[in-house]
Amino acid sequence: MADETKIRPSDANAITRRYFDSILIEQRLVGAKTPSLRCTLLGKQFDTPVMMPAFSHLHIFAKEREDGMREYARAAKALGALNFVGMSENEDFAGILEVGAPTVRIIKPYADRDKIFSQLAFAQEHGAWAVGMDIDHSFASDGGPDDVFGEKMAPQTRSDLEEYIRATKLPFVVKGVLSVRDAQACAEAGAKAILVSHHHGRMPFAIPPLMVLPEIVRAVGGSIQVMLDCGIETGADVYKALALGADAVAVGRAMMQPLVRDGAAGVEACVRRINNELAMLMAFTGCASLAEMDPSVLWRDGRPMA
Repeated sequence: MADETKIRPSDANAITRRYFDSILIEQRLVGAKTPSLRCTLLGKQFDTPVMMPAFSHLHIFAKEREDGMREYARAAKALGALNFVGMSENEDFAGILEVGAPTVRIIKPYADRDKIFSQLAFAQEHGAWAVGMDIDHSFASDGGPDDVFGEKMAPQTRSDLEEYIRATKLPFVVKGVLSVRDAQACAEAGAKAILVSHHHGRMPFAIPPLMVLPEIVRAVGGSIQVMLDCGIETGADVYKALALGADAVAVGRAMMQPLVRDGAAGVEACVRRINNELAMLMAFTGCASLAEMDPSVLWRDGRPMA
């Protein structure tokens, strides 16, 4: 457990954790049924709303797992879950696709636009389920363009997003949305989904994705799918996100140690634990399906959230 005395007040991850834990859940047992976790994401049915994260270059952070991105793709296939992949070269991405899990390729906002179009085309030609971009990697800590593993990044406009979306037949997902303003711009550009995220606290004092989620869902929900990540560690976290309107969530840091320690089997065990916790809470709150979840069951500061 982190030493609270060493956490900066600006740490968006700590702010996010506190917000998750401030929300309580009401029990509703009369007439409750055994729940189903099945859901439809980007036009395909999955066994769980818990998705794999868009990790990048795992071999740098987890030297024990040179094949880490394929490992968690194997777990996604076994779990019937949607798989995301972050920054990767085409050759590596092709190897991940060979695993056979439905996979979304999240492309960095490269300053080299030709690289973006090349990776979009490669993903489509080699069987990716969807593509997208994490727009929150545009800037570095000094406010200038980001540099990720020697690759220059650049901020993206709505016109840029429209070009990328027109360049592919695949559904397009924009990752790193943290405002109604950006959510509406992505929907108007033609994105099929957004991932509400602060990318593990890249911006100090970032609003928790869960806090802004209801406003985003009210603005664009129904026209595009709204997914969420950051801080998802338990089935209760997933439950709260889904009850507040998310269509699905991605688990990232919580599965890193199981991945490093036990590979695909560790990721499977981690997600199955989360799925079981989610199913238990759904049963105790009278939700037989994900479609029945709503914020009226959530309480914060002694009052219902809806």
